[in-house]
Amino acid sequence: MKGIILAGGSGTRLHPLTLTVSKQLLPVYDKPMIYYPISVLLLAGIKEILIISTPNDLPNFKILLGDGSKFGVNFSYKEQPSPDGLAQAFILGEDFIKDDDVCLILGDNIFYSEGLISILKKAIHNAEIEKKATVFGHYVKNPTSFGVVNFDENDFISSFEEKPIIPKSNYAVVGLYFYPNSVIEIAKKVKPSKRGELEITSVNNAYLDRNEICIELMGRGFAWLDTGTHENLLQASNFIKTVEDLQSLKIACLEEIAFEMGYINAKQLKKIALKNKNKCYSNYLLQLIKKNEKK
Repeated sequence: MKGIILAGGSGTRLHPLTLTVSKQLLPVYDKPMIYYPISVLLLAGIKEILIISTPNDLPNFKILLGDGSKFGVNFSYKEQPSPDGLAQAFILGEDFIKDDDVCLILGDNIFYSEGLISILKKAIHNAEIEKKATVFGHYVKNPTSFGVVNFDENDFISSFEEKPIIPKSNYAVVGLYFYPNSVIEIAKKVKPSKRGELEITSVNNAYLDRNEICIELMGRGFAWLDTGTHENLLQASNFIKTVEDLQSLKIACLEEIAFEMGYINAKQLKKIALKNKNKCYSNYLLQLIKKNEKK
């Protein structure tokens, strides 16, 4: 399975912060925002990742992340000339995806839970073995701001709606999607909505028509943070800081995940740590090596 991070858009709700920089490069506490979706893909075992962004912002992502080799993975890059909808990611990424299945994650979404790896593995199984799509739902107070999943009287999916005026459900579809390879052809058939975009909701309804989609509801214990506004960005930073302070662990530390997943070894991690000019971050990485040696 391959992964795509959609990190485009102009981030107008975050102006003036995003007038000169992509919102996915803004800090969420102690790490760039894009580290968080990357961490989800690494935890899922996905090592080939395509980052899609604007022509202006893409060079900065390349400077930050390089080719991915320091994390034991491979990063590719693709320009999105104009933000024409989430489903466009599969059309732009066709040559990257090739014959593989694919996970799409939005660059401004943060996920945190002890049970995250378990549901990621289940979603991969659905795509690779069952040839079904998997989307994730999270209860929200303001469903009119999101794509929404609706249910019938038997709690089966009845439809997906994009930012409904009168919502039938309070379950938002979060920015994490797993699809079998058929998503490329489905995306090509999607027609622009009234907003002029190729909606991911249309892709999900196409899989629903084929009875080939599953929903995983993120309940108690799952944190989903959308960092699209100043308030949400601050909330996300405060959440990350609180958890890290309480647990003495880091969230979305790519070097740590790469080491724990076996993508890099202790020698490589030490080299990264010693090059890091942030003493606290460097010491944290070095402590990981010491802890591993005691196992």
